[in-house]
Amino acid sequence: MAVLSLDNVVKQYSNHRAVDGVTFDVEEGSIFGLLGPNGAGKTSLIRIITTITAADEGTVMINGEPLNSRHPSQIGYLPEERGLYKKMEVGDQLLFLAQLKGLEKRDAKKKIDFWFERFEITDWWTKKVQELSKGMQQKIQFISTVVHEPKLLILDEPFSGLDPINTNLIKDEIYRLNQEGTSIIFSTHRMEQVEEVCEDIVLINQGRVVLNGKVNDIKETYKENIFRIGYKGSKPSLSSNKYSVISQSNDDITIQMTAEMGSNELLNDLIRQGVDIDSYNEIKPTINEIFIKKVGETNE
Repeated sequence: MAVLSLDNVVKQYSNHRAVDGVTFDVEEGSIFGLLGPNGAGKTSLIRIITTITAADEGTVMINGEPLNSRHPSQIGYLPEERGLYKKMEVGDQLLFLAQLKGLEKRDAKKKIDFWFERFEITDWWTKKVQELSKGMQQKIQFISTVVHEPKLLILDEPFSGLDPINTNLIKDEIYRLNQEGTSIIFSTHRMEQVEEVCEDIVLINQGRVVLNGKVNDIKETYKENIFRIGYKGSKPSLSSNKYSVISQSNDDITIQMTAEMGSNELLNDLIRQGVDIDSYNEIKPTINEIFIKKVGETNE
């Protein structure tokens, strides 16, 4: 079942169509990548999903129900541009934000205490936000996003400003929340994080969907018959109209085959030539490479 469904969603600002007929589903319990270059329409989509603005055309469904004013209490949104009150004490600020999401004060205090203990920051309650480093503020922003236990969590560059240790800390919490049933939309420009975290992605460019599907299926679709072969001994001398050598070193060679040549045929050809094969791996494109290719194609 889809926790979020967009069907032909359009958003127009004066003469600029920021969102142009966008359709995709976010399956319940998934970690879903919302990708695109700057100005692609991602922020406009997030504003629609969180009811900050409304779509001009199309439909948005949350758990099979048309998006309405009750849904924001079921959504957690961590924006790229953080929005904490610098001079307010951390504890009071989190209480205030939790109550805005519909929690009673006593329940909010209990949930905040849980997160303070989990992050080992129990002495932060009376600290002012302006006293905290950027990474420490990011932890507080994260708590404010999840404290009301949203069913749908939207994270825009969640690791910005975090060192590797705290990045892993937040990443572990994202995985834990997902395993407990929270559906997550993950938006970032770091494509290596997308490959690590996301199961499904949608790529938006110029307000339109240009790629949508499972990460593994997309990489399979865009592979280009490139193989890296590790070998021992002398360099093989390879020449064939069925493949071309991309690069070669003292212990490996990267080859691109023509479409009609199978991987087994290449392997057998190398063995016949007496190549002492140590490893044999297909090289699939990264999401970063696919991102650059698809955005370039749609910008032409």
